[in-house]
Amino acid sequence: MRHPEEPNAGRRRALKAFGGLAVAPLPALFAARAPAQSATGATYALRAAPATVPLLGNAGPATAVWAYNGGIPGPVLRVRQGDTLRVRVANDLPEATTVHWHGLRLPNAMDGVPMVTQDPIAAGGTFDYAFACPDAGTFWYHPHQRSHVQVALGLSGVLLVEEPQAPDVDRDVTWVLDDWRLNRDGQLVADFDSMFDAAHAGRIGNTVTINGALPDRFDVAPGERIRLRLVNVANARIFALRFEGHAPYVIAHDGMPCEPYLPRQARVLLGPGMRVDLVLDAKAAPGATFRVIDDFFPSDAYEVVTLAYGTQAAAGTGARPGGERVKLPPNPVPPPDTDRAIRHALTLAGGMMGGGMGGGMMGGMSGMGAVWTLNGRSATEAMSGHDPLFTLERGRTHVIAIDNRTAWWHPIHLHGHSFRIVARNGRMLTRRDLCDTTLIPPRESAEIAFVADNPGDWMIHCHVLEHQATGMMATYRVA
Repeated sequence: MRHPEEPNAGRRRALKAFGGLAVAPLPALFAARAPAQSATGATYALRAAPATVPLLGNAGPATAVWAYNGGIPGPVLRVRQGDTLRVRVANDLPEATTVHWHGLRLPNAMDGVPMVTQDPIAAGGTFDYAFACPDAGTFWYHPHQRSHVQVALGLSGVLLVEEPQAPDVDRDVTWVLDDWRLNRDGQLVADFDSMFDAAHAGRIGNTVTINGALPDRFDVAPGERIRLRLVNVANARIFALRFEGHAPYVIAHDGMPCEPYLPRQARVLLGPGMRVDLVLDAKAAPGATFRVIDDFFPSDAYEVVTLAYGTQAAAGTGARPGGERVKLPPNPVPPPDTDRAIRHALTLAGGMMGGGMGGGMMGGMSGMGAVWTLNGRSATEAMSGHDPLFTLERGRTHVIAIDNRTAWWHPIHLHGHSFRIVARNGRMLTRRDLCDTTLIPPRESAEIAFVADNPGDWMIHCHVLEHQATGMMATYRVA
């Protein structure tokens, strides 16, 4: 059954649905709890617990959520590249949880996958995570236990690993993009186990937020240069952002620096779990306004936020050389040798209009019914007892050819490694960006290459969390 609140609605529709609530400027995103810094790292405490937050602003009803340290999103965790991050997680939820450090190349025991790398953190329990952070960039954290429910309820946060030398920008800003399925009372609709969602595009909400708020405007100063970190923490929504009147260029994908470039068709495409770092030069006149539009669904495009220019120019911006682009230093990721690579095939199948759904539509997610498959196998979040889909020889380059035979988009996420996208639809790419998640359109394919240098059993799965929960998930082993 189609959801009565009509999925794909954005900020403007949310305002209409909730009676024209007043909204505030986009809030800044800061850590809710300052870290204990040392010469070799940073230490934090995270508490996962029920909370209420003003997603719709102070004029609207507070929304009951699950949150880290009482806020949506959770606190920004910061650590310097090469240093050790230590986080004690306390679970005050009514069920077990874990924390997965999305995109980090970390030791297997710290990856936060229940029944694969650790036992779940029981209600009332704690777990200490500690790992070095070899790569600078934009990462995030979230549960990997019943993630289609726990992430939808609000459990996510950003992890920033800082470069030894900050790039030449005036501001470093993070936008955490999320969407929520709310009823008219401003509360989350509790249809988390919807098999309609699972067999189609996933749980797409009707209210889009940035940094946990329904935004009205983002203030910019004429002449300033902004590093804008975009993080998509939604269960299923894919964003395609256009910045009217501006030409922001990409400097990193999934935390990994790239050669700066203008995105194709001036659209910044972000599937669930993905991150993009942009540089936005604010060149318009004082007082000007421009829309940021999400038109991934062209017939249902909506304004996400307004860029609003102030009247005062940013201080000191006149000294910056014109036309010089920001370029981040590379991370120490070993380059793949595709000429000597071992090749593997990964076939995505299932879903509505895809065939091969088995009994999933009857079983329901609470029974972990099979809706999707990887290479003909369907796994649930209870991964113990599942043999790895691949065993990869440690130290060798491996190429995984991913073939999406379904009618739906899939952001395929690899744990434990970053990879280069080397081909799409059989065509070799000249720009081979480093990523940890690649978005594959319906009936299309991609090839990813990486050096398997991180030992252990790791997840590979679709980051549309309803697809993950109903089969599109497996492990691979590096040994």
